[in-house]
Amino acid sequence: MNKRCAFFFILILIWLSGGAAAFSASSQSDTGLPISRIALFSSGVGFFEHKGTVAGTATLPLPFAVDALDDVLKSLIVHDPGTRSPLLTYPAEETLERTLKSLKIDLSGNPGFSQILNNLRGAELLVKTPESITGRILGVETRLVQDRDGSRREEVFLSLSTPSGIRMLALSEISAFTFTDPKIDQDLGRALDLILSSRDDQTRNLFLHLPGDTKRAVSFAYVIPAPVWKVSYRLDLSASKPLLQGWAIVDNTGDADWENVELSLVTGRPVSFVQNLYQPYHLSRPVIPLAIAGYAEAAIFESGLLGADDQITAEEKMMDRARVAMAASAPMPRKAIAQQSGAMAMGQSYETTKGTAAGDQFAFTVKNPVSLPRQQSAMIPMVAVTLDVKKLSVFSGEKAAAGQILHPFLCAELVNTTGMKLPAGPITVFDGGTYAGDALVAFLPENEKRLIAFGEDLSVTGFADAASRQEISRVVLSKGVMTLSRRRLYERTYTFKNTAATRRNLVVEHPFTPQAKLVKPSKYDEKTGNLYRFSMALAAGQEARLEVLEELPLTESISLTRMPPATLLSYSQNKEIPEAVRKVFERAMGLKHQADTDEADLKRLQTQRDDALERQDRIRKNLEAAGNTSDQGKAYLKRLSDEDQVIDRLEGEIAAAQKKLEASKAGYETYLLEISVGG
Repeated sequence: MNKRCAFFFILILIWLSGGAAAFSASSQSDTGLPISRIALFSSGVGFFEHKGTVAGTATLPLPFAVDALDDVLKSLIVHDPGTRSPLLTYPAEETLERTLKSLKIDLSGNPGFSQILNNLRGAELLVKTPESITGRILGVETRLVQDRDGSRREEVFLSLSTPSGIRMLALSEISAFTFTDPKIDQDLGRALDLILSSRDDQTRNLFLHLPGDTKRAVSFAYVIPAPVWKVSYRLDLSASKPLLQGWAIVDNTGDADWENVELSLVTGRPVSFVQNLYQPYHLSRPVIPLAIAGYAEAAIFESGLLGADDQITAEEKMMDRARVAMAASAPMPRKAIAQQSGAMAMGQSYETTKGTAAGDQFAFTVKNPVSLPRQQSAMIPMVAVTLDVKKLSVFSGEKAAAGQILHPFLCAELVNTTGMKLPAGPITVFDGGTYAGDALVAFLPENEKRLIAFGEDLSVTGFADAASRQEISRVVLSKGVMTLSRRRLYERTYTFKNTAATRRNLVVEHPFTPQAKLVKPSKYDEKTGNLYRFSMALAAGQEARLEVLEELPLTESISLTRMPPATLLSYSQNKEIPEAVRKVFERAMGLKHQADTDEADLKRLQTQRDDALERQDRIRKNLEAAGNTSDQGKAYLKRLSDEDQVIDRLEGEIAAAQKKLEASKAGYETYLLEISVGG
């Protein structure tokens, strides 16, 4: 045994000799009330209720895993008719180290023998060696001592200041010691209590204090994380009335046995969250300089009126906010829990559970009490009813690529007439007295119909051919705008062959085109969020076809005055365009051609004028070089005069061409703006 272990062993012996009664009263974890009711939720939490009898003032230890403490502090509810002041106490996350350091005997940080006693220098001890020696601690030191065989070893010695002088006592000589100061003994017991309660890093003890004077029935409840309960179904199609059987799988992963508890299994999707309530939270505060010097800045305050309703103190405002916050985070009232409990006790019986509505959720309550040891799981019958079930072969048009041969799914169409909201889960299907396949079912509300697939129908094959085309359905010309209405047609043809010796009830799931109208067939049997369902009979050894036609309307608006000639030409020759509209385009093309011709004539005249101006400029430069009096200069003057006459003529022709172009353009645009066809 090393020195540290030996010392703590002595401390525990001393503490037990003086504080055993306190230890036995506070460490019994089996004094809590037994679990009487459990509700497991599909959201990953469990509601646990404890009931029992207490007499007088009672303190109930409640051990919880660390990861459950926030939920306990958020949801714990207590019902004790014999007290008005229940109290829950617990060591905060940072309490252990702080408390140990604050005691007269500091055991924080797992100190050794020397460190502890050195920290208590000056304290008085009563030591038995076996003689009784009383003295004050001077210190503890380690020395090398020699045994009779000559070997050397380390020995720990305690130095005491006694009335007869300083005594050095080897630890091996001490059989017992105690502190003469009772406060040190009390702090020692408290420190060991804290160390003992925190020996498991994953568990913390909460203490529920119920002061009272009488013997009475009490209860408390809380919500903590719990494994999600699971469900699995069996569907037997062999009989004339198919049987649906459901089993619930529950897990007791806690550290307490479930003994004769009322067990409810709740399905739904409630809001559930964790808030950090167990960890102490400290706010950072600003540091304000001491107001002992300096000067005050000038300040101006506006006048204000205080109404009678506003005359409350800042403290009262803070208390109001605290009450609102407490109300927002308060657990379910006892009355509400009692009402929920009563609701769970109602409803129709199915096998070993009762199914009832619990608000927008649904609860399955096991009729007989359940016992399940800790760290064990169980499968409990939940529902067993006969249903009207229809066997179908369901072909997925979404998965059918063009030309690819597929088999439809073997499916069962069932209607939930159980009076229960059935949770999602796997379904094992039996048919013909044997296993037929597995299926999955999503959450199934009451009276809702659902298809489940458990295999492929290899006796039936099918494929799909798809095509699309676009048609002009209507053309309207009005105020210079052509509104062109088209329809895009989506065609798909499904072809099936049944090689079985029996008829098949076939359901074709066709993925519809968004915003398209179903043209053929004129009706569908069912419609989901993205597909139509069409039912058809497929005779034995026969082939059958299903044609589906959808129409998607498209509308386009085009400005006629900005339409290029090539586009005008294409519309005038398009046989899908009504004849009256084509004639409009033919007339418009003539007007457009005339405007384009006039524009070309204007550009030709403008080019001729520009050429004449350029020639005239060259003649002027030559004239300046030759002079006006020379024969060559006189010739340049004659040519300059001739060019002036040409420019004057071209300017007149350009003005006339511009007027003609403006008239032809106006005629073209006016025609297009005033025409109204197909309205």
